[in-house]
Amino acid sequence: MTEIRAYGTPVPQGSKRAYVNKGTGRANVVENDSARVRSWRQAVIDAWHDGRDVLHLGPVSVDVTFYLPRPKGHYGTGRNAGIVRASAPSFPAAMPDLDKLLRAVLDALTDAGCWKDDGQVVAVSAAKRWADGQVPGALIWIGEP
Repeated sequence: MTEIRAYGTPVPQGSKRAYVNKGTGRANVVENDSARVRSWRQAVIDAWHDGRDVLHLGPVSVDVTFYLPRPKGHYGTGRNAGIVRASAPSFPAAMPDLDKLLRAVLDALTDAGCWKDDGQVVAVSAAKRWADGQVPGALIWIGEP
């Protein structure tokens, strides 16, 4: 198993958008990604290249835990500013979508040269957690299925 820790705020991969080029009549598909997505994917790529030069040729399993920063509204005010409110949710059960977060990581690992294609991923486990007490990012495990 290979462990990777990417630091930064996880950002979901945008949806794809299709349109027809009126000049050529051909359909084009483009990613709706932003600078934030590119920055997050680069953080994953950098984490992979941090001392690793392995190309997985066969099937792989991937386990990812995303650590998201809590919104400011989850904390008290005044002298309780550093304390999470009792009414704050225990898990980030809202946006960003887990599947889009995962897609950004798998695409970044493909770009990093971790494997030839993310079609080699045959098993996935993913979770979202609050980054309480740690730096936001993702803990990624890659291994044999």
